[in-house]
Amino acid sequence: MDLMTYEPLGDKKNSDFFNEYRLKIYQRRKESGLEDLLGNLCALVVQVETGDALAYMQELYMMTPYRFTSAFLNETHKIYFLQSKPEFPRFIVLEPLDPGFTDDIKRLNNLYPLARKKPNARYVGEIFTTKDLDETRGVLESHNIRFHYPNETENRFFSNPHFYFSFRSSLTGNSVGYTPSDTYDLESPDIGDRILLGPEEVAALETAEAKAAAKGADALILGVDHMATRILAGEREDAILEFLTMSNYYFWGAYNISDQNSSTNVNRNPNVDDDKKSPAKVFTANNTPSFVNSFENLPMPTEDFVRNFGRRMHHVAYEVLDGDHASGEKNVDFVVETLKNEGVPFLAHVVGECKDEPNLKQIFSKHSAYSILITEYVERCFGFEGFFTKSNVADLTAAAGEDERYHHGNVFD
Repeated sequence: MDLMTYEPLGDKKNSDFFNEYRLKIYQRRKESGLEDLLGNLCALVVQVETGDALAYMQELYMMTPYRFTSAFLNETHKIYFLQSKPEFPRFIVLEPLDPGFTDDIKRLNNLYPLARKKPNARYVGEIFTTKDLDETRGVLESHNIRFHYPNETENRFFSNPHFYFSFRSSLTGNSVGYTPSDTYDLESPDIGDRILLGPEEVAALETAEAKAAAKGADALILGVDHMATRILAGEREDAILEFLTMSNYYFWGAYNISDQNSSTNVNRNPNVDDDKKSPAKVFTANNTPSFVNSFENLPMPTEDFVRNFGRRMHHVAYEVLDGDHASGEKNVDFVVETLKNEGVPFLAHVVGECKDEPNLKQIFSKHSAYSILITEYVERCFGFEGFFTKSNVADLTAAAGEDERYHHGNVFD
């Protein structure tokens, strides 16, 4: 597709500044060689608290298609790799060896009342493959993107000959990492010593896998569909442009969700035939900031989330195979009921209908006790091509907002 002539979808109005620099960024990516260097998004990275990694992996076994493949140990962390289909991004879980470990993640989390309960737990960011790691960093540094260096980071995972990570964004709280596309088999990465799981850990994951397979729901959960970060109202355009600068994605479009006083902004990889090979990156922001909204008294669950948890990833969505289950319900309804029966809590009922025309059925889980992330399930019915419907997003956002309230003083958000 020609990014320079593509007209973004949606009814959310963007500024002249945004429209001008969106095209300038596309052009600079091409001229600087970044477009030729970068491949697909190949991994999602999450850090959890010391002692939570095994329980979190068990949760991933139950709720996602990810399964453990290997683990490493560096000076400060255990690092766990999980995989679903080979062509889909991997999932990396970081676990500090010492609960007192402090880096930019903990320092950032401690600024927000509901984030400091799990100060080391946070979605870290995505990793892209690249043909040349050093050249990629050089290009991006010339575009004013900062990177971790070994003498400047507390966790060597973020800066080593196998992975280069950007500094945490002041706009989104996320980082972007890069890894050589020809060495991602991880046979000899310079990220630490390879370690084996203990017998009890192996048994725990085997039990989780058998439990997930017993009901048959696991085979219906295909892969990551998109990841959604919540940010402040006034930083929406800057956050999107920053991500476009650091990736090979394009701005697909943005839609107002008037019922919840917010907008949903989608960015996609133009080089894949299936978004699960390089999932969409979504940013959600209030339409009016909280101090102005005090005049209007509109709903603002998106900005409340940022005030309570900080700018950060809100949820990771997984696509469910479209179809009718043998029980007579849609596959997503079967998946959700199965997980509910296993004790997985959800925020509300499945929203959306799949009758005789293209549509979308979606639902949010409650926040993970380990990652603070919500898991979303999405079933696209009859060839639905989008990522949401306005009514669905409004219902999901409202449900999440009720669950993310922070009661303090005389302000209840």
